[in-house]
Parts: sequence; structure tokens; C-alpha cells
Amino acid sequence: MVYLEEFELPSYEFECRFFGGQKRTCYDTFYPFDIFPEKDLEELSFEPITIFYGSNGSGKTTLINVIAEHLSASRDAAYNKSNFFDLYVAGCRARWQYGYQDSTVITSDDVFDYIFNVRNINDGVDVKRDDLLEEYLDLKHTHFQMRSLDDYEQLKKVNQARRQSGSQFVRKNLMKNIPEKSNGESALMYFTNKIQENQIYLLDEPENSLSAEYQQELLQFIEDSARFFNCQFIIATHSPFLLAAKHAKIYDLDAKPVVVKRWTELENVRRYFDFFMAHAEEF
Repeated sequence: MVYLEEFELPSYEFECRFFGGQKRTCYDTFYPFDIFPEKDLEELSFEPITIFYGSNGSGKTTLINVIAEHLSASRDAAYNKSNFFDLYVAGCRARWQYGYQDSTVITSDDVFDYIFNVRNINDGVDVKRDDLLEEYLDLKHTHFQMRSLDDYEQLKKVNQARRQSGSQFVRKNLMKNIPEKSNGESALMYFTNKIQENQIYLLDEPENSLSAEYQQELLQFIEDSARFFNCQFIIATHSPFLLAAKHAKIYDLDAKPVVVKRWTELENVRRYFDFFMAHAEEF
């Protein structure tokens, strides 16, 4: 689903007027001004999944925060805005369709805070083996049908029960309910719990803390959420796994001017390709 259709950054003329009106010289930065004019980037259009790709310092996180602020997106972790951030956002324009319930920005800080909280849960988690075995039997023989994103975790448990024996299910879920999850498991759980249908999500480098396996699981969840549950995603990333999202529109912020590219054309992805090709015989 495409709710946010177009977004216009402040024009070159807007930035010129801003700098022309500055009388004080006590500021050492006017962030986020003077980032995108040299990239010839003034207007963005969006698909159900749109990705901002670029190296560190390319402006992809800035774009996420500017769009999020303009949409009044909800966020958990606080972030530091510059003195001129609100003025810059006021110079932006957006065109969207109504119908989405909310917009949310998710950053690495949100995920890290969640992981920290999981690790500090009281170690005395009361899980009974008999209760889990009873749950296993119920799941294994249920006629489950997924109806919304709220059912996603339940669907995974049903599939797990159908693939495993009772003892395997009990053992795995006993471990799953104590705070011994890996960072990757906790991070993936954060995304699957947080994302709901009919919303816009702005994700800033969601691959942090995720292994290759979990990045692929997250990508599948994002693609399913966009396709079946009317979510729109705007993602800042340089992960080749996420860049491979089906039908994603990818802006290369390292290019001047900024252009839309296929994921296989991006420098970071080509570096991975060249590296593995150089070691092909070892595989």
C-alpha cells in the first residue's frame, strides 16, 4: 500500500534564502541544511517498500528523521534535533493518501533499548512443562487461519508445533521464555511485535543486531506486511539482504545526482559479489 506518495525537500532557493538571512556566526553547523542540494535531490516518490541506500554520512538517516518529523511519526527513543531542524522540516511538502492509522519510526536505539530490557527481566520465569505440552497438542491439531498481523507469531508457533515432536517443542519454548535470547532473536521479535497493519513504518538500519538469517526473516516479514497487511515501509539500509526486497524502489544517496537503481547495481552489493567471486573456488 502506498500512503505517502511524494515528498519534497526544501528547494535550493529556500536554502539560499535561509543562509542569506543568517546574521549570527556562533553555529558550527546548520544541519540538516546544505546536505541535499549538492546531491540534486528535491523530490522523492514512494512505493510500498522504498529504500534509501548510501554509505555513512550519505544522508539516509537524515531523510528518515525529516520525513518522520513531517509526518509526526511516533517514536520510542528520543533523538537530538539541531537548532534548525524544525525550520528545515517546515520547508518540506508531502502528498499522501489518507487511510493509514499511524506512522512510526524505528531506530537502532529502539531495538537496543528493547534488547537491554529483555536481558534485565527477572530470571525467575515461571514456565510449566505440562502447560507447554498441552499447548503443543492444541497447536498441532488446530485449524488455524491467519487473519491479521496480530496472528503472525501464532502462525509461527503452529508451524513450529507441526514440525517438531512434543519434547522438542517444550524444550525450545522453555528456553524461549527465559531471558537468554540472542540479540538477534530479541531484535527480530521487537519488529514482529511492533509492526501492525495499515501503517507507515520508517526503519533506520534495521539490520543492526541481526544475523544474515534473521535479516532474511525480517525481509520476509516486511514483504508480507506490505503485500497482505497494507503497510508502507521507508527503510535506510546498506544490507544486501534488505536491498534485495522484491519490487523495492531504491534511491542511491551516494550518487550525484541521486538516482534510482536496482539493488545489483549498488556499490556495496557489488563489493560483496566481487569478494565471493574472488573466493569462488573455496566454496
